[in-house]
Amino acid sequence: MALSTPPITKAPIALRGVAAIFAATLITLPLAACSDETRLVVHSESGDHAFTVEIVDTPETRAKGLMYRQELADDAGMLFDFKEERPVSFWMRNTYIPLDMLFIEADGTVLNIHVNARPHDTTSIPSSGPVQFVLEIPGGRSTELGIEAGDTVSHPRITSGQ
Repeated sequence: MALSTPPITKAPIALRGVAAIFAATLITLPLAACSDETRLVVHSESGDHAFTVEIVDTPETRAKGLMYRQELADDAGMLFDFKEERPVSFWMRNTYIPLDMLFIEADGTVLNIHVNARPHDTTSIPSSGPVQFVLEIPGGRSTELGIEAGDTVSHPRITSGQ
C-alpha cells in the first residue's frame, strides 16, 4: 500500500512578497537597536570622541544619575536630557567617582565644562546658561581628549545643523 501526500503548492507571489518584507523587518530590528541612543560623539579639534551613554530623562532617573556607581569606563557616560533648555546645576552627593560634566545646548554646542567634580561634594555645579543636556564622563577625560567649550555633540536626541 502506497502512502500519498498532498501536492506541495507554491504560495502566491503576493504572499511571498509579504513574507519577504516581514523577514526583512525582523532582520533590521536588531540593527535599529544597535543604532539606538547609546552612541554619542563629541566633535573637537583633537578629533571625534565616541562614548557609550545611558540616557536619563525623568525626574527620578536624573535625581539618581551616577550615584553609588563604583566605576565608569573611559568611553562611557550618562546623558541627562532635560527636554528643554534651562539653567541646571549638579552636585556629587553619593557619587563615588570623579566626573567631568559637559553642559550642552539644544543644538549640540558644549556651553561649558566642569572638570573633575569631586566625589561626595555637595557644592552646586551650575551650567553657564540654559542647556538641554549634560554629559557626565569619567573625571579628567575631557582634558585628556582635548574637549572644550564650543565643541559639538552628535546624538539622536540632539538636533543640530551638522
